[in-house]
Amino acid sequence: MTQLVDSIGQIADQFDAIVLDQWGVLHDGSAPYPAALDALEALAACSVKLGVLSNSGKRAAPNADRIAAMGFDATVFDCVMTSGEALWRSFATGAETAKTLFAIEGKAGDAEHWAQGLPVTMTNDPMKAEAILLMGLPDGTPPDAYDVLLQTALAGQLPLYCSNPDFSSPRGGGTYVMSPGALADRYAKMGGTVHLYGKPHLPIFASMQTVLGCAAPRILMVGDSMHHDIAGAQTAGWASLLIRCGIHAPDIDENSIAADVNALALANAMPAPDFSLSDLR
Repeated sequence: MTQLVDSIGQIADQFDAIVLDQWGVLHDGSAPYPAALDALEALAACSVKLGVLSNSGKRAAPNADRIAAMGFDATVFDCVMTSGEALWRSFATGAETAKTLFAIEGKAGDAEHWAQGLPVTMTNDPMKAEAILLMGLPDGTPPDAYDVLLQTALAGQLPLYCSNPDFSSPRGGGTYVMSPGALADRYAKMGGTVHLYGKPHLPIFASMQTVLGCAAPRILMVGDSMHHDIAGAQTAGWASLLIRCGIHAPDIDENSIAADVNALALANAMPAPDFSLSDLR
């Protein structure tokens, strides 16, 4: 049964580390959530270790910079880990061996910046690529926008590496945009080979746990996505806290929180989260 709490400080002393999702927990993609700045400051004053675990196609450093630019003190985090960082490390260690990539990116230049330090090159011709790198999508991208490209990649049997497996991401004013995970899923349903990096897959949680140096039951994952944050934490053996103001806001009525959270868990064929909080406060 999910325990409803009024603030994260109410349960912080039960854990050695608290790991926060970025979009939907700290900010909405445009601005910090009103109470999040004070909540993070309060957590920093505790003895608990802090981390950020984000399904962002970019590497860790640019995401730490983004957090700081929104007014947060990013120096309080013991680790910032992103799905883009995890993918970069796989290429850096030789676990992934493709050398020529065709990039799908949110902004021009994102892929070149991500690839710095790797023995890979980018090509504008998918016919010359060994793989597709899916980092991001421009806001407002419709579901079928890349179908021609995906068909070309499928014909060439190109694997697709997705460094952000989120299906949607929040923007200001309670709006959401399609994220790379949705496009990767579209390619998989066409019959393409897809490699997903990030939540809810275990390796990114294991990497974070290694850096934090804490036992799994003593780590709390705070996220707004049942599929990515809560399910991933449960697979890793971490405790979990669902933030209700994020992606599941339309699914949860504040007059029937417990029942609605339980319904979400049943719909995702998973246990309910350990805790739930309206927003990070």
